[in-house]
Amino acid sequence: MTPQDPGVLPLHGLSHVRGGTQPPLSERTLAGLLRETVRRVGDREAVVFREQGVRWTWRQFSVEVDRLAAGLRALGLRPGDRLGIWSPNRVEWLVTQFATARIGIVLVNINPAYRLAELEYALQLSGCRAVIAAERLRTADYLAMLQTVKPKLPALEFVLRMGEGRTPGMLRYADVLLAPEAVDVAALDALEATLGCHDPINIQFTSGTTGHPKGATLTHHNIVNNAIAVAQAMRFGEADRLCIPVPLYHCFGMVLAVLACVASGAAMVFPGEVFDAGATLAAVSEERCTALHGVPTMFIAELDHPEFERFDLSCLRTGIMAGSPCPIETMKKVVARMSLREITIAYGMTETSPVSFQSSFDDPLERRVTTVGRVQPHVEAKVVDADGRTVPVGTPGELWTRGYLVMQGYWGDEARTREAIVEGGWMRTGDLATLDAEGYCNIVGRVKDMLIRGGENIYPREIEEFLFRHPKVQSVQVFGVPDRKYGEEVCAWIMLRLGERADVEEIQAFCRDQIAHYKIPRHIRFVTEMPMTITGKVQKFMMRRAMAEELARDEDRTA
Repeated sequence: MTPQDPGVLPLHGLSHVRGGTQPPLSERTLAGLLRETVRRVGDREAVVFREQGVRWTWRQFSVEVDRLAAGLRALGLRPGDRLGIWSPNRVEWLVTQFATARIGIVLVNINPAYRLAELEYALQLSGCRAVIAAERLRTADYLAMLQTVKPKLPALEFVLRMGEGRTPGMLRYADVLLAPEAVDVAALDALEATLGCHDPINIQFTSGTTGHPKGATLTHHNIVNNAIAVAQAMRFGEADRLCIPVPLYHCFGMVLAVLACVASGAAMVFPGEVFDAGATLAAVSEERCTALHGVPTMFIAELDHPEFERFDLSCLRTGIMAGSPCPIETMKKVVARMSLREITIAYGMTETSPVSFQSSFDDPLERRVTTVGRVQPHVEAKVVDADGRTVPVGTPGELWTRGYLVMQGYWGDEARTREAIVEGGWMRTGDLATLDAEGYCNIVGRVKDMLIRGGENIYPREIEEFLFRHPKVQSVQVFGVPDRKYGEEVCAWIMLRLGERADVEEIQAFCRDQIAHYKIPRHIRFVTEMPMTITGKVQKFMMRRAMAEELARDEDRTA
């Protein structure tokens, strides 16, 4: 099944599509997926962590996974227990992902950007018995924070710290690993045989832009099958080498990168603990990577790197751009200047494992720069109005999805689960979308981001795409702010290219007679950075809040 098969055409002229049924859904667990790849390509290079100097074959990686799995069993951890992982991109993260799955422990992904209150909340909600943590990231002292919150968390028994040092009350990760000859592989196999593919295996926290983060609970079945579909859309194989600058704690790194590689036998190359444009370009060039993942801001940073031209990127073929809407001009540059002629766009959400739509390697460029592709195999999607009724093709509405990929629910939060997963098993994405007659999906914004100015519905992404055409504009975000006359007004935050200057009048003049007058931003601010999550997603709610406060102050001064 590829996105071009007729199974994805809209049903009866309505915005409702179903993916095909081939290949059949897999019943494998994460450990089963890894074991099959080891059997098939065990002596090929599998894991490269450049910053840590680690290079393993698939067979060596599997041995390290069993060493940790056996060590966690020796501590007394059992299937169903929760273990938190709090670390940037390190090899210990990768080993932990598969070691926990091998013995039925639920892995809890903790955002490396979390601080005390967020850390305590995540560990408390999930009831972690153990945490594996890096020593620190930049100025954040992870071990000190864990020492602070541990007395408040009665369920937390074990903290395993990475690195060579020792910390009172904590175990060293290296000391928990059993020697290879001490691992009882038969016992691990027997335990794994009792596990089912529909068992919960992972809790991934959403960004929590409103209220506390929610813990999306995913199964082996969810993420293994999503990874297989993603790898298929990229035409991934054992000869591919994927550069992974995206964070492991996020579904982009854990599923679209790691599990897609395990599903296909492709090698995983990690440039560093956190994203750095230069390190990423060097990793691609020196490791001869054939694929590269990233959010749009990462690709923009790579293209704008002052030494971009010295890196040989001719080895690249494919990859995924996802995480936030991709500016059309950026996509064109990535294809033309980075040799990523078969790069794909993926769309989804943590709660759907994550990908529900993806462009194919052979989709026309126009489709890859203007849509997020077509629905994945074994996935159903529709666009609905405010009353939940399916709208005609081409009509904007909220995108709903269902199928194997929908999470079990939010851990410990039945109320918010019922709000998200409605009757019939449909997952409400909160995204505004259109489906065309060929089944291609276009994300036009967030339901909460759509603004209504004087009765006119305005979709910020449409304005953003237009402003990206301005030669001085590097990045732009459009959102609504309160307005007494119209209810809401259009506001744009703009980052200019290095060395460029512009003023409000120039930007508004650029828009005049090109887009409808009510879409022209009334408020324009030139900024040097945008508030972002660690995964590179822009936080519009913070911009909206800052602008609302600024405009309220201005109004007070003129009153």
